[in-house]
Amino acid sequence: MAGIYIHIPFCKTRCIYCDFYSTTRSELKQQYIRALCTELKTRKGYLKEEPIETIYFGGGTPSQLAHEDFEQIFRTIKEVYGTEHAEEITLEANPDDLTEEYVSMLRTLPFNRISMGIQTFDAPTLKLLNRRHNAAQAIAAIHRLRQAGFRNISIDLIYGLPDETDQRWERDLQQAVGLDVEHISAYHLTYEKGTRIYEMLQSHRISEVDEESSVRFSALMDTLGAAGYEHYEISNFCKPGMYSRHNTAYWKGIPYLGCGPSAHSFNAETREWNTASLEGYIKSIEEGQRSSETEILDKVTRYNEYIMTSLRTMWGVSLTYTEEAFGTELRQYCTKMAAPYLQSHKLEMQADRLHL
Repeated sequence: MAGIYIHIPFCKTRCIYCDFYSTTRSELKQQYIRALCTELKTRKGYLKEEPIETIYFGGGTPSQLAHEDFEQIFRTIKEVYGTEHAEEITLEANPDDLTEEYVSMLRTLPFNRISMGIQTFDAPTLKLLNRRHNAAQAIAAIHRLRQAGFRNISIDLIYGLPDETDQRWERDLQQAVGLDVEHISAYHLTYEKGTRIYEMLQSHRISEVDEESSVRFSALMDTLGAAGYEHYEISNFCKPGMYSRHNTAYWKGIPYLGCGPSAHSFNAETREWNTASLEGYIKSIEEGQRSSETEILDKVTRYNEYIMTSLRTMWGVSLTYTEEAFGTELRQYCTKMAAPYLQSHKLEMQADRLHL
């Protein structure tokens, strides 16, 4: 099985913390959709005819696309790769885009999972982050999705935000639990160089939360655990069985094709990534010379990535798979490196698997 990631780089406005590639140049949208479909066609061989199990539209803001845009992309994917095995098809969306009309339109398309960036329910913080929605719009959007028949909804939260208190974070968690969504992702704010929030931090217009805010991760685990969510990856929680299949494929080393500017691809042997420029991407596709870089993954690199990503998940590191995929020497190395952490109880062994 394999996955397809579609990067939609368009945003109405840019959030001050975001370092993903995006642009407000929506006048290039039609030209971009044509280039994207061309890339999907020309890279058919990358996944070696593996059946497509997941399709994920990320961004940017994919909910800036119209019905005809989605139809063109889905038609291309169906013709080139087939969609009969696609069990999970996700759209990232902004709450204020999910009007009644837009949600009704989405129901005519193959989407069966919606991932919504709420980040916080606190009005002043949403304004600081330059988010376009307010808490009421986020809540209303979830109700509209439910009424339209969506039964797999994920929301994103951010903690460690400027001026955040334990009480405010607890209110965000309680509000999220009250929405009864299937999946919740929660990430600690990072100040990425080049973002506006990083510049604000450097100029002392805002302050970073102190290290004691780590207790908020404990509150996150306790609150969502008590509400019946499984903590299946460091930053991800779901109702039983409702984990993100697409993102889990990343952590399990399952191949995926990424199309669009800055999109990454992985086929177990190489990792590729497209140029992080909308204009450069379109030009290179139209000229038949896709602008990208490639990294050849040797055995040690693949081993290190497997350990790093697997330890993030509730499934952990399989020593049996480690030996099958990387050989006896690296399996023994893994056991040796794990020993002190098993002794200090930072790791535990269940059957042949190492877990945090």
